[in-house]
Amino acid sequence: MSKTAAFGPTVLLLALAATSCASHPGNNPVPAQTPVAQYRNAAGPLAYNPHVPDFATRNFTPFNRQDVVAISMREWRLFGMPVDDDDPELRPEPTVASVKPERAPGLWQRVGEYWWIGQDPQETEVSWSGKYDADGRLFNFVHDGHYAWSAAFISYVMRVAGANDRFPYSPNHSTYINAAASGQSSGLRAHDPGSYVPKLGDLVCTGRGGSKSVRFASLPTSFGFPAHCGIVVATGQNGQPFGHQLSIIGGNIDDAVTLTHVPTDSNGAVASADGHSYDSRYPWCAVLEVLYDAEEEPDAGQ
Repeated sequence: MSKTAAFGPTVLLLALAATSCASHPGNNPVPAQTPVAQYRNAAGPLAYNPHVPDFATRNFTPFNRQDVVAISMREWRLFGMPVDDDDPELRPEPTVASVKPERAPGLWQRVGEYWWIGQDPQETEVSWSGKYDADGRLFNFVHDGHYAWSAAFISYVMRVAGANDRFPYSPNHSTYINAAASGQSSGLRAHDPGSYVPKLGDLVCTGRGGSKSVRFASLPTSFGFPAHCGIVVATGQNGQPFGHQLSIIGGNIDDAVTLTHVPTDSNGAVASADGHSYDSRYPWCAVLEVLYDAEEEPDAGQ
């Protein structure tokens, strides 16, 4: 990974394409196929992205841990600071669209900004929002799983913080999990959750649904798989509900940007040495260390 802190105004950004593969039954221990990964055009390995703000492409500040945490916290506050520590498998599905924050006035547009800025311009998903598709058609809320935006949120935070071509922006978490695990991302390093203590600004990741069986030893997979990652915004905590815990912020949790507490051991690890997750809700498969240029803004507070 280049450690350069400043880039020219016409930055070349990495455009990743998701690969397709045969799907696997939900009960199969082999991870399931990622459900949404559609690309209209292939622009080659590098393409200029005019959607990204100038302060990010030119890196007015070095890509740093403080900004990623602060941007994540800002988006969480925008959604009303929801906290959800229950088991996602036990959460009831909404029966009316009006209770979904992602479809609320002011917030569905914000989800659209996650797509517009976080993804590369040639992708189909770039024009999605919290309730409209790329053609501006209102989609039925019962189908919003097709428009899941949790990876778009992660991509947005990294893009606005100035990661430039050092993060594998994608509508699918498995894209950057696999890129980190294979050593193909210059900005990420994948770690076994049982042998690495997450730091602020790192990503904690798990497989979802039929892909909960994915473990660190399984990575990288040769195909995409449903997953979820959260950005670590607090560490070394001791309080409710788990005692030793850290906090992560992720997108599209209960249709919002939501904070979740994650149990840890006294050292801050989210899994035991043999890789067993301390969290009964989430079988963490990897912690992605983000390789920042700085811990904080050099002129923070000025």
